[in-house]
This record gives sequence, structure tokens and C-alpha cells, in this order.
Amino acid sequence: MMSTNDELVEHLKRYRRVLKTKRIIEAFEKVDRADFVRKAFKEHAYEDRPLPIGHEQTISQPYTVAFMLELLQPLEDSIILDVGCGSCYTTALLASIAKKGKVIGVEIIPELVEFCKDNLKKYNFDNVEIYNADKLPPDEKEFDRILVSASAYKLPRELTNALKEGGRMVIPIESSIFLIEKKNGNLLKEEFYGFAFVPLR
Repeated sequence: MMSTNDELVEHLKRYRRVLKTKRIIEAFEKVDRADFVRKAFKEHAYEDRPLPIGHEQTISQPYTVAFMLELLQPLEDSIILDVGCGSCYTTALLASIAKKGKVIGVEIIPELVEFCKDNLKKYNFDNVEIYNADKLPPDEKEFDRILVSASAYKLPRELTNALKEGGRMVIPIESSIFLIEKKNGNLLKEEFYGFAFVPLR
């Protein structure tokens, strides 16, 4: 069983072969998953599986998070929307990458918003904003990258409209993960099967 964050990162690189991009690997090395799990599950923080965070929500399996971030390919100057940020594990990973950009997290459950903010206080990010909301934040109209961490039953038009030209969105729809790219005003879709997520509210 893995007992450190370094062991988890090595597992995702060497054995799962999912972590490949240098800046994403560095984010996983910097952001410790144990800082984003509930106290009752600290001993399981480095296991490659989802863990409950309350309110029928989970912190996603590390393999799945790595898979989605590798598809998303966030850049140092990306403006990123993190939908359903939950524990803020993905938010912190994204903020670690987008040092010259900004990450906006939205979460509908007030108690998880507080949990999320408390977790982020363990780091010194100055490029993160968290909102208790079920819609886009008012100050941002378009995003370079959009990450959705809960399963929709169809592709939300509100999110595709908020994606910049040349931007990428990674979103679970039912039991698949979709990579959506906006090119010349068109949406290009690529589907990856065999995943499970809590429903998008």
C-alpha cells in the first residue's frame, strides 16, 4: 500500500503510465492528496481510489484525475474553470500549473465550499477564486480550459459557450470522459469509455 505522495506519483507514472507531461507531474508532486481528504480517511489518502468527502460526493481516484489533466493540458497562463471542485484537489493541481493564469472553482454544496477553502489555505496560491454557485461566475465570460468533475447526462451548452476558441474542456458524460476542443467555432469531441463519477447537479 502506498504511504506517501511521492509513492502515489511514482505509481501513476511508472505503473499506471498515465502521468506524462512535466508540468502536470510537478503539480502532482507539489500538491499532496492527503491535504484534501477527510480526517477519517487520511490513512487511505495515497490509495488509487475515490474517497468520500461527505454529501454523497468523493475526491476522485488519482488515476482519473491524472487522466483528465493529461487530456486538458492546462498551461502556465491558462484561465481555467473547475466545475464541481469538491475538496479542491483538482483546483490546487490546476493552480500549481497555471501560475500566470487563474483558476475559478465552482461548487454547489456550501459545506464543501468551506472544506475546499480550508484545504487551499494549506498552500500559498494567489491565483484561485472559489464560488458557491451552480452557474458561471459573473466576472469571467470565456475560459481557456474547463474541467468538470461530475457526470452530466449531456454536454452543457452553457459550458461550451464559455470555452474560448482553441480551448479544451474535459467532462464526464454518463460513463465516459469526453475531450471537447473548440476549433473555428466547431466542437471536436473525443470519447474515452469506462469511468464512473457522481452526478453533476
